[in-house]
Amino acid sequence: MKTALLIIDVQAGLVELMPREVKDRVMSNIAGLLGKARSSGTKVVFIQHDGPKGHPLEVNTAGWPIHASILPRDGEPVIRKQASDSFFETRLGGELQKDKIEHLIVAGAMTEYCVDTTCRRAVSLGFDVTLVADAHLTRDTSALTAAQVIAHHNLVLDGFSAGTHSIEVKPTAQIFL
Repeated sequence: MKTALLIIDVQAGLVELMPREVKDRVMSNIAGLLGKARSSGTKVVFIQHDGPKGHPLEVNTAGWPIHASILPRDGEPVIRKQASDSFFETRLGGELQKDKIEHLIVAGAMTEYCVDTTCRRAVSLGFDVTLVADAHLTRDTSALTAAQVIAHHNLVLDGFSAGTHSIEVKPTAQIFL
């Protein structure tokens, strides 16, 4: 089964909003996954959110670029989006079909928005998904800490399925590329 690493919205403006204890661990894990993918020749696809005026990811502002610690290399596609669903009105599906990708390893931001929505949509489109449990991030909310949001989504997404395709949740240490 051909696999791609999908890194969602790891952009300067979002990373800076995250709690340090989450940010440091997760960014290190994402960088490690990226290194493994590049070393093994696994396709890497970056998703970049185009936020509206005043948003932390407003296009062409300091917060919009992919985070400096994981910059895309030549040939690694950067898919721009305007919704939580990385497939919605983007070229992501076509990019994956071009290389006959069937399995996505997902990391990125923000857990309860773009990561969750993209994982669920990918399964409904016929992809198998591995969500990397310790490689997605969010921030504290008025109801839950970032760690609680991440733990909740790891729990509810693990085993989510549509037909014969599903999401499994694994820590970085169990991801082999």
